[in-house]
Amino acid sequence: MPDLKKMYRTIMDDAFPGEMTIQFGGQTLLYRKRAWKIPDEKTGEMIEKGLRYGENPDQQAALYELVNGNLVLGDCAFITPGNGLVSSITEADMIQAGKHPGKTNLTDLDNALNILKFLSDRPAAAIMKHNNPCGAAYGGTVAEAYDRANRADRIAAFGGCLVVNRAMDRATAEMVSGNYLEVVGAPEFEEGVVEILARRKNLRIVRIGRIHELEKYRSFRFVDFKSLIDGGIIVQQSPLNRIRTRDDFQPAKATYKGKEYGIQRQPTDREYEDMLFGWNVEQGITSNSVIYVKDGATVGIGTGEQDRVGVAEIAVFKAYTKYADALCFRKYGLPYKAFEFEASRGVRDSAALHEIDEETKMAKGGLLGSTMVSDAFFPFRDGVEVGIKEGITAVVQPGGSERDFEVIEACNEAKVAMLFTGQRAFRH
Repeated sequence: MPDLKKMYRTIMDDAFPGEMTIQFGGQTLLYRKRAWKIPDEKTGEMIEKGLRYGENPDQQAALYELVNGNLVLGDCAFITPGNGLVSSITEADMIQAGKHPGKTNLTDLDNALNILKFLSDRPAAAIMKHNNPCGAAYGGTVAEAYDRANRADRIAAFGGCLVVNRAMDRATAEMVSGNYLEVVGAPEFEEGVVEILARRKNLRIVRIGRIHELEKYRSFRFVDFKSLIDGGIIVQQSPLNRIRTRDDFQPAKATYKGKEYGIQRQPTDREYEDMLFGWNVEQGITSNSVIYVKDGATVGIGTGEQDRVGVAEIAVFKAYTKYADALCFRKYGLPYKAFEFEASRGVRDSAALHEIDEETKMAKGGLLGSTMVSDAFFPFRDGVEVGIKEGITAVVQPGGSERDFEVIEACNEAKVAMLFTGQRAFRH
């Protein structure tokens, strides 16, 4: 029986070549493997190693950076060399390698940047876990953005990957050091910040210098390869988010059996802001997904489900659960589940637990006044009714269902605003 604990501490052998060449329709792409020097765990001598391991500790993996060549397919030119983000992290950028990064650490970093490239107008934070956001938020400062993202799902953020789009300051670092994270990424670290973060020896601290240029990556495209179990490959262009401003949304309207249906209440300015924020966060979430956002922060995130009603309900459940946990932790410094267990044994006051439950119920887990965001159309009205029941005031979704009229009717009956994006945001 393999010793899993030992495997998690082991850096896999790397049989991948130093360079990789891909020929694609007569065009040649040259990639170079990325590695970093780290002290050997046994001898302490500096050794050069690439990725720690792949998705699991018994899988070899390697990271390659595009160093020469480009693809032009039709009228679409793809990303050129010299524009690397995660793939071009240098030794100097790997400020602390911690246990040395594995594949999931870097794909979490990458997807955080995929979300933050749409949120560059003000301080923002994204905390990732298993390539999905636990929480994403704007803030007046980096510290506020991190705090709001963390409070959105403090439980899931444990062992996650945090990326902020402004230099990390001492206030943020002190908050981060009080939690357990696997990776912290930022464009820069202010004086004294690395020393604070380095209190956790296994934390990977990574500088990503091009974060200040992230906005330009909104329009960049790349070739997305998906390998099949038989060795075959599916190739697609990466998606482009066509929603840049509030003017890019479409009115929610439909025609059914000759009758015109249209949404009656238009969004407020605040709802427009949350629609933009929520749709941008959706670009980094595994489909089928439904999320709820409010005041520039995620409230509940439902990911990767086969059933749109079910995923809307999961996001509601998570909103309630995380709201109660954040409330309990803020008041008593204890996770909700730990408080609940101690209350059941008479160690904690059950009345205090009841107060948390009631406050959570009154606030509907923070969903009151939130915006519901779906990466694909609602095939029936039952999906939006999940959110309506919890007090949402706005919906943004692609539209395009044969029963859009039903969904419009449900929103009009509840006086809920709704807009269409005219594109879906599936991500598998």
